[in-house]
Amino acid sequence: MNQFRVISNTLFTLTLLSLIYNNHFLTFPNTPHRRSLRETPTLKNNNISSNNISTSTCNGIIDHIGYKTSCEFLKYNAHCSSDSFFDYVKFYYCDSNESALGSVVLVLWLFALFYLLGNTAADYFCLSLRKMSALLGLSPAVAGVSLLPLGNGAPDVFASVVSFVGKGNGEVGLNSVLGGAVFVTCVVVGVVAICVGGQGVRIDKKAFLRDVGFFMFTLVFLFFILVVGRVSVVVAVMFVCIYVVYAVFVAANEIVKKHVNRLKLDGVTPLIPLRVNIFSQEEDSVETSLLDVETEDDGLRSSNALPEWMWASNVAIYSNQMKLQEHERHLWGWQDDGIEVDQPWSSFWKLCSLLEFPLTVPRRLTIPLVEEETWSKPYAVASASLSPLLLAFIWNTQDDLSSLSRKLVYLLGAVVGFTLGSLAYTYTRSDHPPRRYLFPWVLGGFLMSIVWFYMIANELVALLVGFGMFLRVNPSILGLTVLAWGNSMGDLVSNIALALDGGDGIQIALSGCYAGPMFNTLIGLGISLLIGSWSEKPESYTVPQDNSLYYTMGFLMLGLVWAIVILLKNDMRVNRMLGTGLVALYLVFLSVRLAGATGILPLAGLSKS
Repeated sequence: MNQFRVISNTLFTLTLLSLIYNNHFLTFPNTPHRRSLRETPTLKNNNISSNNISTSTCNGIIDHIGYKTSCEFLKYNAHCSSDSFFDYVKFYYCDSNESALGSVVLVLWLFALFYLLGNTAADYFCLSLRKMSALLGLSPAVAGVSLLPLGNGAPDVFASVVSFVGKGNGEVGLNSVLGGAVFVTCVVVGVVAICVGGQGVRIDKKAFLRDVGFFMFTLVFLFFILVVGRVSVVVAVMFVCIYVVYAVFVAANEIVKKHVNRLKLDGVTPLIPLRVNIFSQEEDSVETSLLDVETEDDGLRSSNALPEWMWASNVAIYSNQMKLQEHERHLWGWQDDGIEVDQPWSSFWKLCSLLEFPLTVPRRLTIPLVEEETWSKPYAVASASLSPLLLAFIWNTQDDLSSLSRKLVYLLGAVVGFTLGSLAYTYTRSDHPPRRYLFPWVLGGFLMSIVWFYMIANELVALLVGFGMFLRVNPSILGLTVLAWGNSMGDLVSNIALALDGGDGIQIALSGCYAGPMFNTLIGLGISLLIGSWSEKPESYTVPQDNSLYYTMGFLMLGLVWAIVILLKNDMRVNRMLGTGLVALYLVFLSVRLAGATGILPLAGLSKS
């Protein structure tokens, strides 16, 4: 597995170097400066809006009527360029001349972006969240409904937010989140059910109905938002607060059960039964909802913190640092032990390992890590010094800033970076991470991980929009399929591995399959809608219009209803009928959406754009 990772990372690095070369050394002569990361395109002398760039004028780049080539069309229609750090449209039509090699480079870079998004979550963001949970003294239940899902759902959440911010591609985010929810609740749950269907496993009824009930209420709320077509700040806050209410239910359930177990151990029988239906689960069941820890035979928690692997379970396939004890079974199906290679190949593997550095070093230089296993004082000092400069660079990507403002921002970043770097050099040691004032380090790692999420997700959405232009496919379809699948691969691998591990793993896997997508919907879309409505206040924010979303939500509801009916009919025992039906439902859903998008199936809202 190490060799596969090294080879894939080497290919990703070579792809990155080729994009850097073309981006900086093969620029258009006498053309306006390319749009920045944060800029919303302003179109002059064109009767189109920024929300319809990809589906109106820019679609003419393929036929390039009135121009000799697509590249010439692009030179005179600069607004069609990719709104990202790398200009993917220019690279494909001009630098590679629409060659197969250019297509291969962009496909490899697509995989690389998915890897970088997941790896940033696994090896940086989740580590910061886990340390923050410990510093704040959060109980497993509170961490399990607050910080933990944020770590596991970070790729979906930030891809959704980025698609809404200044790009006019909100339908990509909507389709990505809802498409990912359909994939997880149908395909992942279906495959898990098929794998363990013969074991007669019985899951907790009350916890399942609670999670699915909250999810269905979320979808009904979102349905009314889409029907109305506009959302205010108050409505967006109410949408996000659904998850807050859900988290309170789970935390209250944990507190109630904890007190019941304590009273039992003390030989006290409570006068009032505490196993109330609103919170409780079966007394002998696993504590479910999202991801919870195993219990000892006496019913008490074996630890006051969630196990390390849970903090990145849904993105664990991207992690290079998650380690388990030797006596534990590897949860994700492989061992990362070193693989012996013949001497003639050793130099080759060392060279490939060196080529991985461009993917890892920039993040290590700007994201503070204070884990014992990964601590490095040079990297710590560098991250404290360079993080403000990275923030200054991102801020200066705005084209409406004056030259003086840019210089002042860089100067401020340099001064702050020098100050923080000097403090880090003076007050840290080489043999272990800081023991005092640890929270600023953890907070810095948390914030800089978000910055990297923003940059990577920005590139990912821009590349998908570019692919939509190349293939004459609505980018929302790519969000529904490519983006949703890519962000859900971690859920598929980790939840299946957990279920195959048997015992409590089946309960945890199924809970994560419903609570995870609900978090992505409420927090990912909720924050996106909140940002949009806040930017438009006191007016309401216009939700991106995509009638195909009603089909997606309809199939998502059908999947939830199918799971409820089959499990209730079978006394909450997971069987293969549940899995087969869910997988078949997803195949039907995918066929309908693709057939409608290509014009094969003429359905309202699914016509080819």
